[in-house]
Amino acid sequence: MNNYRFLETFTVKKQHGVVALLLAVAFLGFVSFLAIPVAQAAEKAQFLAPGTFSQLADMASPAVVNIRTVKTIKGGGQVFRHFSRPPMGPNDPFQDFFDRFFGDERQQEFKQRSLGSGFIIDKEGYIVTNNHVIENADEIRVQLKSEKEYDAEIVGRDPNTDIALIKIKEPKTLPVLKLGNSDAVQVGEWVVAIGNPFGLDQTVTAGIISAKGRVIGSGPYDDFIQTDASINPGNSGGPLINLSGEVIGINTAIIASGQGIGFAIPIKIAMGIVEQLRQKGEVIRGWLGVGIQDLKGEMAEYYGLKEGEGVLVGQVFPGDSAEKAGIQPKDIILEVNGKKVKSSRELSRLVAEIGVGEKTKVKVLRNGKEKIVTVTIAKRDDKHVAAEKPQKENHEQIGVQVAELTPEIARQLNLTETQGVVVVDVASGSKAESAGVMQGDLIKEINHEPIPSVNDFKKALEKVKKGETIQMFILRRNMGFIIIKMTK
Repeated sequence: MNNYRFLETFTVKKQHGVVALLLAVAFLGFVSFLAIPVAQAAEKAQFLAPGTFSQLADMASPAVVNIRTVKTIKGGGQVFRHFSRPPMGPNDPFQDFFDRFFGDERQQEFKQRSLGSGFIIDKEGYIVTNNHVIENADEIRVQLKSEKEYDAEIVGRDPNTDIALIKIKEPKTLPVLKLGNSDAVQVGEWVVAIGNPFGLDQTVTAGIISAKGRVIGSGPYDDFIQTDASINPGNSGGPLINLSGEVIGINTAIIASGQGIGFAIPIKIAMGIVEQLRQKGEVIRGWLGVGIQDLKGEMAEYYGLKEGEGVLVGQVFPGDSAEKAGIQPKDIILEVNGKKVKSSRELSRLVAEIGVGEKTKVKVLRNGKEKIVTVTIAKRDDKHVAAEKPQKENHEQIGVQVAELTPEIARQLNLTETQGVVVVDVASGSKAESAGVMQGDLIKEINHEPIPSVNDFKKALEKVKKGETIQMFILRRNMGFIIIKMTK
């Protein structure tokens, strides 16, 4: 009996051991199976992360230049205004402008020296940089990595995209950077920025492409590459380079309140502009003559429309092409020459690329009905004329101070608008502040009534009784049109 029990126990243990052994073998096999793709992924990741950027830096840096300028400045001003002004965030980048424009400070002239970067694109001495690096410069000096220095002349510049072309005279032995295809760049791809941050010559930083197609409110043709490669004051105008040593962007701006967030102009966009600057000294763009914006959220609700394709015409400029063709405010532009319009940015680019004088078919939606109008594209005129100090009005009941919109204010706020009143001050703790009104807002309508002047603003508020709702139709920089509500 005892022998039988011993045999039974031994058999059971043996069976358990076999099962355990089989399970162990299966587990090891499963782990090995998983290890193959994991190892392959690790090997691929190791391949994607370069061990050094030294060869790339040695190859590219001779064609990167240090640009030094001297310019005459009135009043305060900051050396690197494109870097020190955050395009979004709590700090108001236009505070200095309002203080100077509406204050009683005396404007004094002084010589301002600033630094930037650029890169050579051909052996004839053409150098690409940012417009804000050389804008209004009295003197421009270019220094190569070899420490040779040259006087430079401006060939042309385009403030709308912040691109400039300058030239130095030098025998055709200059190092040149190869241009790449920014459209082919992928998010997550390694890139290198070379420039002269804070005057420190030939600084190399590395990072990845964080995003593409960024709109940061710097102009009507925003389409930036975002990168976490360190970009600082002085890098402006320098190249953003891929691992093949090709320029895929022009380092242009950072968000001062951010960490490791930089922006570059895609080289594909830049080179079309550079070619026009080289041939004509300026960029000629098509102009429709309308103020536009996307239909979103409260704005779509405001007009009783659904969000979708098309852009809203907020304003038609008197005497321009759109007005002559019969386009009206509140029209929705659906197509241009048969191409559907999905955003205001897309419409601006589409029209900019059309030749001046060309007849263009524009499909609009008006009062629920589609209509095709023929527009003769005009030349966009970016000249700004200074104006006298504007009339101001302080409305204490809601806590805002407003002033007439002038060409000078429009230029500072980067607006194409010609009518409206601009908010120059918002009282702390006021109804306007609580509702979200901000300095720099352009008030276009109050309770559906147009506000072309300060007097109209005053009259419109006087019509609203105490306790009634005030609806302000506002144009805000970096955001477009918004609706702000408050109770009087």
